[in-house]
Amino acid sequence: MIDWDRIDILRDEVGAEDFDEVVELFLDEVDEAVGDLDTTADPVALSEKLHFLKGSALSLGFRSFSEMCQSGEAAAARKNTAAIDLVALRDCYGQSRHSFLAELPGKYPG
Repeated sequence: MIDWDRIDILRDEVGAEDFDEVVELFLDEVDEAVGDLDTTADPVALSEKLHFLKGSALSLGFRSFSEMCQSGEAAAARKNTAAIDLVALRDCYGQSRHSFLAELPGKYPG
């Protein structure tokens, strides 16, 4: 679910002192975007939102969530929004977020 190798790379790229701030910013932005998914009826707007979420998820190692966003983005681009399971997408994000926050202190003790 979480690609810890990607997180190690990100932590090295931004530096340990800025890593917590990057994580906080990521979670705030993604929380908001995931919360707005229900209000996005337009397939083009939904595709763009899922594209943003896919990239954000990849940046912080949320592999499973990113894959779901990629599938949803492709479906929205084909104007097949009925094929996108927003409940499953939100659940995957919630599980990824929980797992990430639960394991993060053990990976990078402060």
